[in-house]
Amino acid sequence: MSKIKIICTSTSCLEYAPERYQKLGIDFIRVHVFFNGNEYLEGPELDPVKFYKTLENVQDVKSNLPHTAMPTREEICASFEKAYKEGYEEVIVVSLSSYLGGTWNFIRLTADDYREKFKTITVVDAKITCFQEGLLAVKAQNLANQGKSVPEILQELEWMKAHQEFFGVASRLDYMILNGRLKGGKAYLGKLMSICPVVQFNHAGELAPLTNAMGVNKAIIKMNEILLKVIGNRNPNDYVLYRAFTGNTLIPRQMKYEEMFKIQPNHENVIMSAVTGCHIGPWVIGYGYTPIRTNDEALDDVPDYYYEQNKLKK
Repeated sequence: MSKIKIICTSTSCLEYAPERYQKLGIDFIRVHVFFNGNEYLEGPELDPVKFYKTLENVQDVKSNLPHTAMPTREEICASFEKAYKEGYEEVIVVSLSSYLGGTWNFIRLTADDYREKFKTITVVDAKITCFQEGLLAVKAQNLANQGKSVPEILQELEWMKAHQEFFGVASRLDYMILNGRLKGGKAYLGKLMSICPVVQFNHAGELAPLTNAMGVNKAIIKMNEILLKVIGNRNPNDYVLYRAFTGNTLIPRQMKYEEMFKIQPNHENVIMSAVTGCHIGPWVIGYGYTPIRTNDEALDDVPDYYYEQNKLKK
C-alpha cells in the first residue's frame, strides 16, 4: 500500500471548519491577500470574521479593493519537500477552480520538478472553491486512510465534483463586478439596487448568475426553490448541506426562509475563504451541497488527467 499525502489550497476553508477536519493532517498551499497596504497569507495571518467586518465598513469599494496572488514557487516546493521528507510516496493536491486564476496550473507545473521523488503527483482541479473544495480533500484523506489507491481516490473525487453544488445570493454585487468574478457581471451595472442574481458555481468552475430576482428576499426564495429541486427525494443521510457565508448580515433572513421551505442543513455553518471574499464581498450567503455516493451510483473510469500528469499509459 502506497503512502499518500493529501494537500489542498488554503481556499478550502478547512481551517475555518469544525475542528475534526483540522485533525486529519491535510497540508495547505496558501494563497496571498493584499489589503490596506499589507500582504497576508490566507489562514494564520488573516481571520475571515475580522476581514469581512472590515470590508463591510469600506466606503469606497472601487478604490480599496483587496487583491489576491498565487502561492509562490518556493511555497509550493516547500509543501512537496515536506511530503517527501515525511516519507510519502504519492501526492494528491486539491486546488481551487482553475477558472479562478492560475494557481491550479502553477502547482501542476511545479509538480513536474518532483516526478523523480514521488511515484505520482496528481493536481486536481476542484472546479469550485471554499468548503466544497475542502470536502474533496477530506474525502481524499479518508479514502487514503482506508488504503485506497490514487486512481480509486480520483474516481470518487470526480463523482463528487460532478454532483457538488454551490448556490448563493449577494445583497451587493460591487465586489463581484469590479473584480470580474461574476460571469456576465457587467450586465448588472446600473442595476445594483434592483436586480439580485442567484449565483452558482457551475461544473466548469465558473461563478455565474443562474437566475435573477427583484431584491434579496425574492432571490433567497428562488435559491431555496432551486436547492430543493437539486436535493429531490435524496435521503438526508446521503448528502452534506451547510450554510456558507462571507459576512453574516443575511444569515437571519436565510434561516427565516429555511423554515418556510423546510430546508434543514445537516452540517455546521462554514465561513467562506477570505480569498473568495476578496472577489465576492462581505454580503453573500448561500448553500454548499455535496451528495454522498450510494452503492447503486456508479463511478466513471479513472480520469485522463491522472495518466497525463504522471506520464502513464492507460
